[in-house]
Amino acid sequence: MYQALRTCLLSSARCWDADSERSYQVLFDKIDTNKDGKVDVAELRAGLKAMGIFRHGAAQRIVSTGDQNKDGCLDFNEFTKYLKEHEMKLLLTFKSLDRNNDGHIDATEIQQALADLGMNVSREGALKILQSMDIDGTMMVDWNEFREHFLLYPAFNLEEIIRYWKHSSILDIGDSLSIPDEFTEEEKRSDEWWKQLVAGAAAGAVSRTGTAPLDRLKVFMQVHSTKTNKISMIGGFRQMIVEGGLTSLWRGNGINVLKIAPETAIKFMAYEQYKKLLTSDGKKIETHKRFMAGSLAGATAQTTIYPMEVLKTRLTLRKTGQYAGMFDCAKKILRKEGVIAFYKGYIPNLIGIIPYAGIDLAVYETLKNTWLSYHAKDSPNPGVLVLLGCGTISSTCGQLASYPLALVRTRMQAKASLDVSDQPSMSSLLRTIVAKDGFFGLYRGILPNFMKVIPAVSISYVVYEYMKTGLGISK
Repeated sequence: MYQALRTCLLSSARCWDADSERSYQVLFDKIDTNKDGKVDVAELRAGLKAMGIFRHGAAQRIVSTGDQNKDGCLDFNEFTKYLKEHEMKLLLTFKSLDRNNDGHIDATEIQQALADLGMNVSREGALKILQSMDIDGTMMVDWNEFREHFLLYPAFNLEEIIRYWKHSSILDIGDSLSIPDEFTEEEKRSDEWWKQLVAGAAAGAVSRTGTAPLDRLKVFMQVHSTKTNKISMIGGFRQMIVEGGLTSLWRGNGINVLKIAPETAIKFMAYEQYKKLLTSDGKKIETHKRFMAGSLAGATAQTTIYPMEVLKTRLTLRKTGQYAGMFDCAKKILRKEGVIAFYKGYIPNLIGIIPYAGIDLAVYETLKNTWLSYHAKDSPNPGVLVLLGCGTISSTCGQLASYPLALVRTRMQAKASLDVSDQPSMSSLLRTIVAKDGFFGLYRGILPNFMKVIPAVSISYVVYEYMKTGLGISK
């Protein structure tokens, strides 16, 4: 459907002369619906929608890039200048895709280009991507077809074109073991990368605060619920409220929010360094190397901020009056138990990164490639719901795989205050839990953990979008 609308809107563009202002004028007049001699964001957004380009922020980005006098619109001269510069960039991308220099892009060349970016698609998937650009039905795309398809699309290189499928860091469901987000070279050169990290951190802070009662209930059930002492969700909430009042449901949330910033920064910087070590200069990182770099970056970040994880568990489980605050808790642990107490449960936490990050990435890649195989013909943009759905499912699968290790970690953190003689190792604790509570004892607290996923993702997305607008990233 969108191909027909696109052809109608750009019918004069198939054999454009790049220097012909008359053809630009025709397109400008069609987009300028109120005939005021200027194209604003709303008009451009409507034109892009008619061509099947639904990417959030595309119209705003085009106007911001081409708007030289900063009046929030593009006049004809600004519109023409933007299109000419954009075409030059697109031509370079087309030539890089056309590996055999025959003037056409075929399915094999698309597969090779995507493989270089760590994105493996089937032959059928590549053909469907090709078909979305193919106007004359030859199953090859020439320069005119490629230009028409991407002329009013703000991306100009392949890496940006498939950025729809970035595994976005806005999905904060309370665990930070996933592989860090990818940023393009353009984003790294500008100030957009740190703004996205700040927006993601703010989204995570609000999301964690909003779902803190469920998170505290999860930790409470992980530590105190057993086969002989079953704690239901309602019973757990009742116990916590009776002991400490309604505000006790947010115990441990302060440090849980505070650790977002250092963890995000360390993970991002470490990830970039590990990627450089694992890849040759200028070479795109492959999926398995990205997994390795992400896992190592996660391990580095967790090692650095792990004492904050222990403090979070202790503050979450504390009784009324036990600690005056975060610093009082740290002082008492250090005085009574020593520095080693701050790293109790470190081993299962570290081991848990591999199944979490690996399954998270594998499921996401599978869902992504499946979507491309069936729907790339209609549009390369999956839309917000598909992206959020894929991210939520993959993160949930990762959590499911690593949950037993997370439970063991939490119990070791909580039991660190006991006598040295009663300090269980990871393996002995696993055996004890299975012996007393059975296999499903390893999943105590999984229900409130899953219940917080959807609200956490929803809150993260809404706050992230508001933060992006406030920071001027894209609207």
